[in-house]
Amino acid sequence: MSPSPEAVPNDEQTASLTSELTPALTPALAFRAAIGGAMMGLANLVPGISGGTMLVAVGIYRRFIDAVSDLTRLRLSIANLALLAVVALAALVAIGALSGLIAQALVDFRWAMFSLFIGLTLGGAPLLLRMTRPFNRAAYAGVAAGALAMLALALLQGTAADAGGAQSNWLMLGIAGMAGASAMILPGVSGAYLLLLLGQYEPIIHAIKDAVSAATQLDLAGVLAQLGVIVPVGIGVVLGVVVVANLLRFLLHRYEKATIGVLLGLLLAAPAGLYPFREGVPPQLGDVFEGQLVTEQNIAELAAPKNAKDWSQRSFRPSPSQLGGSLGLILAGFLVTLGIARLGGDDRKRPEPRSSE
Repeated sequence: MSPSPEAVPNDEQTASLTSELTPALTPALAFRAAIGGAMMGLANLVPGISGGTMLVAVGIYRRFIDAVSDLTRLRLSIANLALLAVVALAALVAIGALSGLIAQALVDFRWAMFSLFIGLTLGGAPLLLRMTRPFNRAAYAGVAAGALAMLALALLQGTAADAGGAQSNWLMLGIAGMAGASAMILPGVSGAYLLLLLGQYEPIIHAIKDAVSAATQLDLAGVLAQLGVIVPVGIGVVLGVVVVANLLRFLLHRYEKATIGVLLGLLLAAPAGLYPFREGVPPQLGDVFEGQLVTEQNIAELAAPKNAKDWSQRSFRPSPSQLGGSLGLILAGFLVTLGIARLGGDDRKRPEPRSSE
């Protein structure tokens, strides 16, 4: 005689979020996936901002991790494939359509853009708080661990500019691809920031730009010339996604409270690396900028506004209007993400635990 459903232990019922429980891609979930994908794509353009955090903020993170993990194990479903397609397409469209505008705004209105990013990030906190309740020791420990990890990354962020002299080769580019893909999935960790730390940000960005430019001009030789960078990075990206997605799926299913606690801690501490009141400092004679010595011959080029995004940063005292504007943008970003996260409820309906009595 087969055992009745009531014989299944409670902890298995509450922790097992298998693919057969995956709901269909409703219009509300598709909308959140599109917004989350767009925010993730734009966030990955900016060192210090995590694309994964944006998926947490809009409430689709668990669904996204499950979908990626299922895909890597060839457990295909229409709902998961549709979710990934919406996220990926929205990210690509946002990057293609808004990357230039965002890059310029980050140069001209850095304090305003970072204030908005802070609000967009913190807007996901209420959703994670609901998902973590009732809090237990594992959840509290997870929050503390996530917050400390994010604060440590924020402290290290200032050293990223010193890592630009690292050598590029197939191994380093592959590692950079793995790191970038991992950070794209891990909330609180910026892929662009890790590439800066590894000293691979410039060669990868330039290779992508040159390949895209050559492709638009139908220059096959120009595209092929960049494959020495793009291919190892692509291999690293695939490996990073496979490993990290499956690890996170395991943790979310087996140690849900602690893992969501870590995500909450990362999200709450993320603004530590997004302090808005900083400004670029043009390179001076004798400085080393982007791996080259600043001389009288190249200072005009290196100190041109088009390179402002790569200048070193220093803090400044905000004016009352800037301070008020920053608080207003933080609140606006918070409310936007909060509203998106509330649309359609939680990202996955969990089975109700049965009474052990």
